[in-house]
Amino acid sequence: MNELPDIRPARVEDTDACADILNDWIDGRDWMPRVHTPQAVRDFYRDFVFPRRDLYVAGEPPVGFMALDRDEDFVTALYVAEPGRGLGKRFLDFAKAGRAVLRLWTFQANLAAQAFYKREGFVEERRTDGENEEALPDVLLRWEAA
Repeated sequence: MNELPDIRPARVEDTDACADILNDWIDGRDWMPRVHTPQAVRDFYRDFVFPRRDLYVAGEPPVGFMALDRDEDFVTALYVAEPGRGLGKRFLDFAKAGRAVLRLWTFQANLAAQAFYKREGFVEERRTDGENEEALPDVLLRWEAA
């Protein structure tokens, strides 16, 4: 197994790479609607996510990223270019460090993500019928430190 890249705080010049990882993820799922153009996603990461969230990346150029709302102990985004290599776990371990609680949303259709988060100690808190801009059913997950 190749060594995983270190996690570091993102720089503004990393935001296009983060958005592109997300855009590739969106386009790779037949159940996921494209609500925003790829450029609009890039603009959102540069203009909203970067200044308002704690954004972390791994790799040069980034091959994965995580956005945290520190005040709410909430993972607002976690995407890796090549799932299944351990980078997602590394991001979650990083996010869990020093926290008592961590929450995140995932889509109900994203069964692989739900299985991953369950393995990482998250439990289901509640479900919705699609109270998000994609209008897709989702699930709120919660992790608590032991």
